[in-house]
Amino acid sequence: MLLESAGAQAAYADVQADAPSGLRWGVASETGRLTDVLVAAPAYLAMVPCNAVTRDSLAQGLAFSPFAAARQHRDLVRALREAGVDCHLVPPAPDLPDLTFTRDAVLMSPWGLIELRPRAGHRRAEPKLVGAALSALGVPRLGRIEEGAIEGGDVCLVRDGILVIGRSGDRTDAAGARALGALFEQRGWEVIHTAFDPRHLHLDTLFTMLSADCALACPEALSDAFRARLGRLGIGIIPALPEEVAALGANLLSLGGGRLLAPACNRRLNRILERSGFDVVAVDIGQFTRCGGGVHCLTLPLARRRDFARG
Repeated sequence: MLLESAGAQAAYADVQADAPSGLRWGVASETGRLTDVLVAAPAYLAMVPCNAVTRDSLAQGLAFSPFAAARQHRDLVRALREAGVDCHLVPPAPDLPDLTFTRDAVLMSPWGLIELRPRAGHRRAEPKLVGAALSALGVPRLGRIEEGAIEGGDVCLVRDGILVIGRSGDRTDAAGARALGALFEQRGWEVIHTAFDPRHLHLDTLFTMLSADCALACPEALSDAFRARLGRLGIGIIPALPEEVAALGANLLSLGGGRLLAPACNRRLNRILERSGFDVVAVDIGQFTRCGGGVHCLTLPLARRRDFARG
């Protein structure tokens, strides 16, 4: 674990300091048993008007409380640890206000870390900083995307061997999507590209895998071709309403084995998920959703097991 200050150490005293010996880093799906995750304390988080969600929050007059955000993030980390997940902390940086959304700057593949290429100017330094922190932790590195724009929120490892890359033309463009896809295709993976409306921040705001054969999604926001491809893969959809998607209600994290980490405000969807057989762990992340990020955005899986029949 890398920490910047004594204050941060005190606030995150319960975050794991070291990886288990012999751990094999790598992620081959969104739903295998999660063992290790990267998080970043929201020490410098601000409401940067770089996406529709934050602009809407500002237009509604919503305020941001750094104290509430710090508390909510500690509760998120605590929930992860109680679920058996080791949390590793990248140090916050004053010129990187969105670093707490660790999903976007880098991607953990089955073969090592890939530094991505955010388009937003205030995020361009994140991949190098996160990559350096993870190298110090012993995480292997696969490479770096050096063309176009691509962010982790637009990437979904559906299951071992199948990758989906969403493209709105805003945070991820065609060149960035092709460059990342090529890394997986060279290793025998099928890569599915799908376009969506740029008013949605990332693909993971409207499509999230819950298990190997089930996703939470807003059908109206997905293309007909993509929905048909999901059907051929045997992936069913639990539908989310457009207003729930706008509030980042479909941005969930699978912990593996049918367990999900979800926002507490997700009452309707959480009830539906529980009736569908999932074990839902609800956390309050209201300070983060108004800044444009949900549970999925706040967490970067570093290692997942492949030993659960349901994921």
